[in-house]
Amino acid sequence: AYRSESSIFGGIQYAILLGIVLLLTRGFDRWEFLALRRPRSWWRAAGISGLVIFVVFAVTAVVAQFGNADEEQGLIPDSFDSSRAAQFAAYTAVVVLVAPIVEELMFRGAGYGFLEPFGRTRAAVLVGLAFALVHGLLIGFAVIATFGIGLAFLRGRTESIYPCIILHSSFNAFGLAVGIATGS
Repeated sequence: AYRSESSIFGGIQYAILLGIVLLLTRGFDRWEFLALRRPRSWWRAAGISGLVIFVVFAVTAVVAQFGNADEEQGLIPDSFDSSRAAQFAAYTAVVVLVAPIVEELMFRGAGYGFLEPFGRTRAAVLVGLAFALVHGLLIGFAVIATFGIGLAFLRGRTESIYPCIILHSSFNAFGLAVGIATGS
């Protein structure tokens, strides 16, 4: 979080992933296919988001009995280093803004869009599992898969990717803030 290279390489990685999404969706009406539209109901989106967070926290409590998924991922520093605030701000921008937007376009946008014709439930589960696999965690797999499935469910029920981006961004921001505050 305190090395400029982390933010630079993260930005490059997400630029490449965004390019892949654009290539995969070439020839499609991207606004429609990626669900880049207002949700049918923001209240419904908020309710589903609350349910997703509740389930993710419940799964996290179970997984915590076997290990620490936050430590396994290694993205959260142990403390805040004010002498490197600029590097931390850049890192935070990647983790809280860039990553959620690109990952949502990749998984709940293109991935869900391609799989939805096979059924919403199947699409949500497969996209959630792919999301967890890409994160490469063993202990945290169940947590990330649950979150990914929940995000896909949110996308399917609201017919919009925007609530997914907001929830994903908020989740990452919360995790980063709590990690710094608690030193975990």
